[in-house]
Amino acid sequence: MKLPSDPLLRLLSPSLVCGLLCLPVALRKASAAAEAPMLVYIGTYSGAKSKGIYVSRFDAATGRLSPPELAAETKNPSFLAVHPDRPFLYAVGETSDFAGKKTGAVSAFRIEAKSGQLTLLNQQTSGGTGPCHLAVDKTGRCVLVANYGSGSVAALPLEPDGRLAEPGMLVQHEGSSVNKQRQEGPHAHFITNDPGNRFALACDLGLDKVLVYRLNPFQKPFLTPNDPPSASIRPGSGPRHLAFHPTGRWVYVINEMGSTITALAYDAMRGTLQELQTVSTLPEGFTGENYCAEVQVHSSGKFVYGSNRRHDSIVVFGIDPKTRKLTLVEHQPTKGKTPRHFAIAPTGNWLLVENQDSDNIAVFRVDRSTGRLTPTGQEVEVGAPVCMAFVR
Repeated sequence: MKLPSDPLLRLLSPSLVCGLLCLPVALRKASAAAEAPMLVYIGTYSGAKSKGIYVSRFDAATGRLSPPELAAETKNPSFLAVHPDRPFLYAVGETSDFAGKKTGAVSAFRIEAKSGQLTLLNQQTSGGTGPCHLAVDKTGRCVLVANYGSGSVAALPLEPDGRLAEPGMLVQHEGSSVNKQRQEGPHAHFITNDPGNRFALACDLGLDKVLVYRLNPFQKPFLTPNDPPSASIRPGSGPRHLAFHPTGRWVYVINEMGSTITALAYDAMRGTLQELQTVSTLPEGFTGENYCAEVQVHSSGKFVYGSNRRHDSIVVFGIDPKTRKLTLVEHQPTKGKTPRHFAIAPTGNWLLVENQDSDNIAVFRVDRSTGRLTPTGQEVEVGAPVCMAFVR
């Protein structure tokens, strides 16, 4: 190898010089890989304009989303989750009638990387009615499911080939809260493992609680109540979804009925939550009806995003780097009606909103310094989109 003429570089070892000279090339290759086109799967409510799960291709360099194509025909796949390291995708079937029983379904699919099509592996009962959310634990050993209708959570073991086993356990929530119409009983709306995979957190809209379970994906019981078993959210709030800060030390809960986001400190060793702040997701002076839906934290850890249905906006908050409390940045119209869900692309440069009642998905550019969203003008049509999952 011929050493460079720079006298400082000549003092270094040839291998180190080679590494330094090759670094820009490696960084460019890594950047290109991060911005390579990826598959995006879209969960929907099946009906006149939708038959199941759709797939698009997303260009992370330009923000272009290709027209969706049907990837798998299935009933009401309203939430999707991807296996952490295998080509498998899982979907709830948000129904109350599966295989002749009063229960919802969970489906397992194999992802065909070239075509984007999904091959059904098998289906199992969700263990309750109206399943609306699911997550795969970090080991890929089990799927966690929240059943809204029956107010329960379940854990389904995964076989090595990606297939679902029957529910390994079911936990029935008990109780109610202050709104007699919507909180007459438990309504589990969300469940996920924490970043350390030691605990599972479940939002129950009917109880105004975030329930915490110790998670053991390797053997029964997969879920056991933590001590304390839950954290309470303000009465009548209706906690729907939550998102962890990238550090794993803070949690942001979006409350459907209260149109608020609650920031909580999270003790990852004990699985406990402590409220820091609750803020409105709506502009000051807004008096109309509204129901929140999705919440996500930007990968930079600097911003929180939440969706407002009826106000039809994405609210953007900045995160204080010291206190982790939220400060309003803006409200961005979603270019459609009823933004049930949205997803931030893995690069952090784009945010895609699924507008359920206007049958469209709109793409926004994310300003990484301010968190603000700018419409790109790129939109695609798909019937009743309600969830989105990226696959690299």
